[in-house]
Amino acid sequence: MTEPQPVPYRQIRALYDDDTVTVYQAYKRSIADAAVKHQKLNASPDFRGGRMTWIKPSWAWMMYRAGYSFKDPGQERILALRMKHRDFIKLLERGVLSTHDPAAADTPRDKTAEVRIQWDPERTPKLGVLPYRSIQIGIPGTLSTTWATQWIDSIEDVTDTARRLKETIDQRPDISTEELVDMGLVPEERPLAVSDELATILRMKVPTQAA
Repeated sequence: MTEPQPVPYRQIRALYDDDTVTVYQAYKRSIADAAVKHQKLNASPDFRGGRMTWIKPSWAWMMYRAGYSFKDPGQERILALRMKHRDFIKLLERGVLSTHDPAAADTPRDKTAEVRIQWDPERTPKLGVLPYRSIQIGIPGTLSTTWATQWIDSIEDVTDTARRLKETIDQRPDISTEELVDMGLVPEERPLAVSDELATILRMKVPTQAA
């Protein structure tokens, strides 16, 4: 029997199909209601472009960040935002790691236009820390309106799923991730391949000890 391969220290994992990649973000109720109704993230006047927003392809990391939607009243609704593959990759190609190579510290950059990339510890659906990283993508204010109006293919409110996940884990603390997937409470996220050039930009091939 073949042993499963270890998960690379930095790897993009997401729910995706042939056309779209799903990312997550949490918003206040008024923004989420209008976004789902009109299928435009900026449909509510409460949505403010011009500032950085962080999106995450990891469902478990979104659960950690939002506390299953219970952590912050201003982020009580979790939205699944589906982006076309080309637009998701376009964001990554603009990416700059939050920690830079000291040798490039003096290189002039327009930081207000940078897509920020962070690699944070991945989480389990029960919010335990895993030994590999999950990507977070910071969309700058200068790009936020374009992203909200042109680069989101569809919007779904998945708050109820997040809350059912929390309730299930509380009731069955020994439940496995596989069972949660079978119940539809955790998506089947798969590695998303990127070009060697993009992997280098995102420092995906850097050994753990050097990351």
